[in-house]
This record gives sequence, C-alpha cells and structure tokens, in this order.
Amino acid sequence: MKLDGDYWENRYTSGNTGWDIGAASTPIKNWLDKQEDKGLKILIPGAGNAHEVEYAYANGFTNVFVMDIAPTAIKNFKSRNPNFPESNILIGDFFDLEITFDVIIEQTFFCALNPKQRSKYKDKCYTVLKPNGILVGLLFDFPLTEEGPPFGGSEEEYITLFSPLFTIYKLDKCKDSINPRLGKELWVELRK
Repeated sequence: MKLDGDYWENRYTSGNTGWDIGAASTPIKNWLDKQEDKGLKILIPGAGNAHEVEYAYANGFTNVFVMDIAPTAIKNFKSRNPNFPESNILIGDFFDLEITFDVIIEQTFFCALNPKQRSKYKDKCYTVLKPNGILVGLLFDFPLTEEGPPFGGSEEEYITLFSPLFTIYKLDKCKDSINPRLGKELWVELRK
C-alpha cells in the first residue's frame, strides 16, 4: 500500500477517517491550556481535519500552522475556520517543508507513516525545529504491525529512534487519553 497524497485524499473524500474524533484530543488540549506563550510558532503536521489547530487558534495561539497532504482535509478545516490566516495553511508533504517552528505537535501523523519513514520523520522534525524547539504529543503504544495505518510502536523503539537527536523530557503512559485509546498512547515531550 502506497501511503501517498492520493491515498490520503481518497480517505478524506470517501469519509474513511476513523481516527478523527471530531474535536481536539484531551491530552493536546491540556498541554495547550498550560502554555503561557501564545506567540509560539506551532506546526501540526498531517493534521487532517485539524481540530487541534482549531482549538489552539480559538484559544489565542495566533502563530499556529496546519499542514496536510490531502486538499480535502484542508478544505474541511477551512470551511469550519474561514477566518484562519491563509498564510498559516500548508498543503503539501511534510518532508518537503522548509519553514522552522518552536513546537511540533504530534497527533496521529507519526503512526500513519510507513514505519520505514520513521527515521526520516525524526530527522525532519529536527531540521524544522528551531534551536531548543520541542516535539510534543501522542505516540501509539501497541505492538508494531505490518498492517496499518495506524502502525504501532513502543517506548523502547521511540527512545532508540529519538534519543540521538533529542533530549527526552517525557515519554509516559498517557493518563488523559480518550476512552478508545486509553492505555494505547504515550505522551512525549522531546527537546532539540
């Protein structure tokens, strides 16, 4: 299966988006609510319908960026958020991105990538984060499988993958996951 732009566009146009919970996930909402600096330049890659971007923007984060490879996902977001700045909407491949950010929020993007791209993801996050930038969010905690997306992963895998480039501040069982994902998510905070 080729997880390219056509694949994801077809998932959105057919409404085959079972991962979309229809609102910002609780752990990310809670993290955003604790941030005092509303000027942080934040990217949510592979944001899909981008409920987390919507929540951040509605709560004063004026420098938040949405990115997805599927135009229909971005169209869905724009229809709900007509006043969101066009300059903060990025349609394209995360791996082609050349802008830098203070924060990358991970929300079901990493788990949707072919596992062979995980090292490339880590390297790209490092490249697009400013010095001392952080990668925060959720990673799935269930056995890695050939079938997906979503593809699983484990704490040990994430430590091995990220520790050469990032300081791991948190990599804990997520305590405020939504019910269907309870016990299957890790909260991660990594600093470049």
